[in-house]
Amino acid sequence: MEILHSYIQGSGPDLIILHGFLGMADNWKTLGNAYESKGFRVHLVDQRNHGKSFHHPEFTYKNMVEDLWSYMDYQGISSTKIIGHSMGGKTAMWAACSQPERIQQLLVADIGPKSYPSHHVHILEAMKSLALTPPSSRQEAGQLLEKKGLASGIVQFLLKNLERKSDQSLGWKLNLPVLYQSMESIGTALDPDMSYPGPTLFLRGSKSTYILDADLPQILGHFPKARIDEIPEAGHWLHAENPQDFLTKSLGFLTQIV
Repeated sequence: MEILHSYIQGSGPDLIILHGFLGMADNWKTLGNAYESKGFRVHLVDQRNHGKSFHHPEFTYKNMVEDLWSYMDYQGISSTKIIGHSMGGKTAMWAACSQPERIQQLLVADIGPKSYPSHHVHILEAMKSLALTPPSSRQEAGQLLEKKGLASGIVQFLLKNLERKSDQSLGWKLNLPVLYQSMESIGTALDPDMSYPGPTLFLRGSKSTYILDADLPQILGHFPKARIDEIPEAGHWLHAENPQDFLTKSLGFLTQIV
C-alpha cells in the first residue's frame, strides 16, 4: 500500500488540504503557514499522480478517496477538517459522503457536486509537446507553453511541475499520460444519493463560473448544512488570487465550534 506524500506542520486539530488538477501541495504552503499559526496541524497532501506522490494507472475519485483514508490511517487520524480545491474539492466531497464520521468539517473551494465538461485538453496538449522535446531551462519551457496559447498565469502555475530528471533533462513531476487519459473522469458528478450531514462551506470566486446560483438546490441536496460564500476579485484559483479573504472566510468556518 502506497501512502500519499505530504508536508505536515504545526500541532493541534488536524486540517487536511487537497489541491486541484495539475496542482500540488506546494501551491498551499503560504496558506498552510497561516493555518498553522492559528493552531492547526496542517497536512498539505499531494494526490496520486501529482507532486511527489506515487504514480498509478488508475485515477478516479474512488481511488483518491481510498488514498485519503489510507493516509489518515497511516497518520493515526480518526477524523479531520478538510479543505479541497477544484478536483481536491470533489475528492473531499466524495470522502465526506462515503464516511461522514471521519470528516468534521468540509470546505470546498470553487467546485460543485455537478458534472463538468473537460476543459483541460489544450493545457495537457501543450504539456505533452514539452515532454516530446524537453526544454533546456524553465525560461525556455515557459516560452514554449506561451507559444501554445497558454496565459502567463497558467504557464507559471504549470512550471512548478517541472523537475530535473536523472539525465538532467527537464520533465514533468506529474503523471501526464494517465492524467491525459483520465481527464473526463475528473468532471464526474457525485452520485445522486450521496449526502453529508455535517457543516459545509462552499467558497466561490466572484469572477468564476464553477458554482452558479442555480447550483444551490443540488448542493443542498447533497449537503443540507451547506453555506455558499464568495471571495471578491478572484476567479477559479481564489486561494491564490485573494489569499487574505480566503484565509479570513475559511478560518471563520474552521474555528467555529461543531
